[in-house]
Amino acid sequence: MQKLNVALLAGGISSEREVSLHSGEQVYEALDKAKYNILRYDPQTDLARLVQDAPQIDIAMIILHGPFGEDGTVQGLLDLLNIPYQGSGVLGSALAMNKVATKQLYEKAGLPMIPYMVYDRDETVDVDKCTARLGLPLVVKPVAAGSSVGMSIVKSAADLQGALVKAGEFDYTVLVESYIEGTELTAGVIGNKELDALPIIEIIPDQSYDFFDYEAKYKAGASQEICPARISTELTLKAQDYARIAHRALFCRGYSRTDMILKDNELYVLETNTIPGMTATSLLPQAAQKAGMSFSQVLDRLIELGLEAHRSRA
Repeated sequence: MQKLNVALLAGGISSEREVSLHSGEQVYEALDKAKYNILRYDPQTDLARLVQDAPQIDIAMIILHGPFGEDGTVQGLLDLLNIPYQGSGVLGSALAMNKVATKQLYEKAGLPMIPYMVYDRDETVDVDKCTARLGLPLVVKPVAAGSSVGMSIVKSAADLQGALVKAGEFDYTVLVESYIEGTELTAGVIGNKELDALPIIEIIPDQSYDFFDYEAKYKAGASQEICPARISTELTLKAQDYARIAHRALFCRGYSRTDMILKDNELYVLETNTIPGMTATSLLPQAAQKAGMSFSQVLDRLIELGLEAHRSRA
């Protein structure tokens, strides 16, 4: 069997560059060298070389997080170069990256969500109006950033403006949500037309963290992840169904991971990740392992789905 030439894209220019480089290294190690010739590119420095090499590339693996990687920009470039790639296209990537667009499409799909308000970073915020509508505590975060970058938990009205300024450092538009204390869950799906839902993962940040923030996500031992989650069969099936609905509502493709919170036996959908963390111990690969797929097999499946999706558009 002839080897496929796989372009592995990792690094980039977002605030999540280091996470991307780490993920990219583990993906490189896990890809089956008997099946693939792996060509490595860092979009921070190697875009010209990627364009030059395009005719010899069979598929790209995009292991980029945040803006300029997970938001449809790199996907658009690859479309122009006629290079297949794993995961969502321009539309799904852009929609899932924008938390306001995500919520609007969730609403149309009938998914349960936490109440929210949206502000521009240079807007004068009526703190009393915001807290009267959403209560306290509040969650404040940039509309288009990942890995909880720029996110804050606001416990008093006096702290709201500072949290808005912090989030505004990462995006012009800021999202403010009611804070719900509950069980954090995440649900992955894999597939194009037919979606296979993976086991649900329960996330327990260390008590020193208010929420599953950037450090809690990536610092070793900073959170506990339980798979399958300690929830009923009924809630498991509902969470998996919500993950499928969210995936389709956002026009995603290939795979995604949707985060939720459970409180008083009710699920609330938070957001969908189109390029979730891709190390062997990241959430989606963990869930896939419980379903009987090794990390290497997950990567094989994503490559197959990327090629299949590209053929369907040809």
